[in-house]
Amino acid sequence: MKKKLTISTVQADLIWENINSNLIRFEALINSIDQPTDIIILPEMFTTGFTMKQQEYAESTEGKTLEWLKKTAIDRNTAIIGSFICKDKEQFYNRLYFVHPDGQYETYDKRHLFRMGEEHLHYGQGEKRVIVEYKGWRICPLICYDLRFPVWSRNKDDYDLLLYIANWPESRRDVWKTLLAARAIENQCYVAGVNRVGKDGMGLKYSGDSRVIDARGETVSQSRMSEESVISVEISLDELMDFRDIFPVFKDADKFSIEF
Repeated sequence: MKKKLTISTVQADLIWENINSNLIRFEALINSIDQPTDIIILPEMFTTGFTMKQQEYAESTEGKTLEWLKKTAIDRNTAIIGSFICKDKEQFYNRLYFVHPDGQYETYDKRHLFRMGEEHLHYGQGEKRVIVEYKGWRICPLICYDLRFPVWSRNKDDYDLLLYIANWPESRRDVWKTLLAARAIENQCYVAGVNRVGKDGMGLKYSGDSRVIDARGETVSQSRMSEESVISVEISLDELMDFRDIFPVFKDADKFSIEF
């Protein structure tokens, strides 16, 4: 078991609906990481931006972007995480891939589809939460709008690190920061939130505000507003477990189940 984990958050300005150009951009940003890292986290829909043109930009379950993610993970001996538009059978999904250093991967389909952007009219809804086991850590990867739904992300003593990758607009940046801290505090876990910057093809601005937060709700790393950045930070499983031992809030949590 590795008690410490180095997380690299990649906050970038996405090139609207241009898969090849975004892959080139992220390759350059990732190459700027000059130290060993355990996980590289990319934003939601990192190859296109938050587009509803799913039929034009969807890739197969074994397409170009997945091959790029696998190659990057293997070449750098690290896990890498990001979502892109995936066509699986006859349905389209905003699908997150957690790719391990050996190229093996696990997937999560976004559960909460952003109604105000008509995402629910273009993409299929995810039906299961995923917990990834990696280097002795239990990791729960979620996507953007999922952040607003605490029941879905509730820690049932089954994860240590909660991830949110996003295209979260600048107009709601205070909500983003507040909810990330709330999820860390209520679930007694580390939370990493990775957002994009720049302006998309619909004219929406994004401030980024990517950050890693500990179980006390304290920010341990953060990116500057509206700037591309790659930041690496080390987190400690021992520190997390010590805090849970001395302040075991989870023992008084309510029992519940989710209805589909």
